[in-house]
Amino acid sequence: MIIILRVDAADADICAVEQKIRDMGLEPHVSKGIQRIVIGAIGDENKVDKEVLEALPCVENVVRVMKPYKIVSRDSHHENTIIDVAGIKVGGQEIQVIAGPCSVETAEQMEQSATAVATAGCSMMRGGAFKPRSSPYAFQGVGVDGLEMFQTAAKTHNLPIVTELMDVRMLDTFLEHNVDVIQIGTRNMQNFDLLKEVGKVQTPVILKRGMSATISEWLMAAEYIAANGNHNIIFCERGVRSFETAYRNMLDVTAIPVLKRETHLPVIVDPSHAGGKAWMVPDLSRAAIAAGADGLLIEVHPRPDEAWCDADQALNPEQLNTLMGELRGIAQVIGRSL
Repeated sequence: MIIILRVDAADADICAVEQKIRDMGLEPHVSKGIQRIVIGAIGDENKVDKEVLEALPCVENVVRVMKPYKIVSRDSHHENTIIDVAGIKVGGQEIQVIAGPCSVETAEQMEQSATAVATAGCSMMRGGAFKPRSSPYAFQGVGVDGLEMFQTAAKTHNLPIVTELMDVRMLDTFLEHNVDVIQIGTRNMQNFDLLKEVGKVQTPVILKRGMSATISEWLMAAEYIAANGNHNIIFCERGVRSFETAYRNMLDVTAIPVLKRETHLPVIVDPSHAGGKAWMVPDLSRAAIAAGADGLLIEVHPRPDEAWCDADQALNPEQLNTLMGELRGIAQVIGRSL
């Protein structure tokens, strides 16, 4: 069961609700977000007197949620949640495209990438200062220097930045460098200690689907973040591992409408990591938008053949421009904008 409190509820009000829940034989779990305060009542819900809780002056609503993922479930919040990223709305009527190189390489490369992203009309910029790679001998990113290069290039065009956090020990560094969106990659989707820590800050989080994760596991991973107080979560489908070898990953387009039914949080798609080849990205992007995705996470590089990481899947600036024009047409047909 979820008890939703008024935003202006005082600490004394929260304690009163917690005690009332304990009196009913359940254990309260408080999650304080910016937009709302949620208390989960854990235990036998048959013991709960819903009307008693609803009568408390600080309580806005009481919802019975039978699913294990309670805060992120649409049952707890029927309207779509819109995540604010430096004034850019994710999850609303406007579809957002986040583009940029797989990895931060040099200041010149980031400046050229930022220009390409802004010129194409994308709303945010992506780039990896720290890179999780399958091989320990592959390029691992340029680290903190990369964050500085990234921010310098993005600020020139007023682009919020999205970058991946791999190590909980670097969270404070990300906050010091004003990272606008923290990305949790596929390999860390079930790194529960990391999820708990990003749940303690209010920086929006893009949670990528694990390469073999079920929808339920993915939603439960998001619940770890939400349960610790951060409700600014964006799901990102990036393809799952299958038996097929003709492409890198199998983009699960079906996951988009399923998630839209199960959660009130935004859903975006990474077509670059799904296909693994630049020529697949436009088709996968079009399919994702048509299926209801709230945004895309696309790799673009000023010179893809020279990219230090994932060169095969990066679009060049001209290809990104063309794709953005096509996506605007699809968005218009389904009653949205881009």
